[in-house]
Amino acid sequence: MKYNFYAGPAILPHEVIEASASAVLDFEGTGLSLLEISHRSKEFVSVMDEAISLVKSLLNINDDYAVIFLGGGASTQFSMVPINLLHAGRKAAYVDTGTWASKAIKDGKVYGDIEVIASSKDKNYSYIPKEFQINPDFQYLHLTSNNTIYGTQYKEFPVTDVPIVCDMSSDIFSRPIDINRFDLIYAGAQKNLGPAGTTLVIVKKSALTKSSGSIGAMLDYNNHINGASMYNTPPVFPVFVSMLTLRWLVKNGGIEAIQRKNDAKSSLLYAELDRNSLFYNSISREDRSDMNVSFHLYNTELDDVFLTRCKEAGCIGLAGHRSVGGFRTSIYNAMSIEGVQVLTEVMKDFEDSHG
Repeated sequence: MKYNFYAGPAILPHEVIEASASAVLDFEGTGLSLLEISHRSKEFVSVMDEAISLVKSLLNINDDYAVIFLGGGASTQFSMVPINLLHAGRKAAYVDTGTWASKAIKDGKVYGDIEVIASSKDKNYSYIPKEFQINPDFQYLHLTSNNTIYGTQYKEFPVTDVPIVCDMSSDIFSRPIDINRFDLIYAGAQKNLGPAGTTLVIVKKSALTKSSGSIGAMLDYNNHINGASMYNTPPVFPVFVSMLTLRWLVKNGGIEAIQRKNDAKSSLLYAELDRNSLFYNSISREDRSDMNVSFHLYNTELDDVFLTRCKEAGCIGLAGHRSVGGFRTSIYNAMSIEGVQVLTEVMKDFEDSHG
């Protein structure tokens, strides 16, 4: 048995993989592969419609918002957000909580006046900044809800009248959210939704007030909304797999049920980290991520030995990001509690043999 702890592309439910594999061979009895089906066919239009409908149902999204599936990854949204939302003469506020927030800031500055109003860089991104002022004149406030590399997560979002834009790539659908708190949410699929290749965008229609003539066609959200996510050829396979994953989530009780499972997984892992004398987690306790748990060995000379033990037990993808080292367990929705139990047993045994 293999337990996939990679940060992304990440674990998918096994039944989703099986159904996807079948569709690659013969999609909906058409005799054609999903990989070659026309995106204008009634079979795929039905897939796109269902995927959008499931997003709206799971997140309780009303008609004030549009839901679109795009290509380009979440990183393209670092540019699309300011291009579509930030008007000339206005400023946008960004909070720097890690690598992806920093990249969003860098790209945002290409297109407008960006002000970094808070950062946790001073302590190697080990906490979520909370004490900062939000000028009511800001066009929007950009946040990154979960930080995959460092392992921090917003447990509560700032209360403000300034519209909030949020990169939720690594924790969307893992817990309930109040959609009305946000003007725009974007998320790369390859964590909790599907394979790499599509990006979910949820945007309040009233936020899109820029003239279409001032925006390149492919970067204009309005074109994708009006084109029902088919302004150009959509990423057919990733959207289909995302739809299957959303079906799986509904089948397993929806977001409230998956949050309970996620809480159980992260609590089990953090409890072992806090108990075990060989390991430590440097993240502020109140900001610990339920999706990406980063940790280190006090004795770094044992790192490779520990990774070998994990691999022997079927736990793969545990090496930390190259920028921080150590270890990282990504326990997204599809990771079972059994996988985390196996990992914690490896940690206990490792302490017995090296403590």
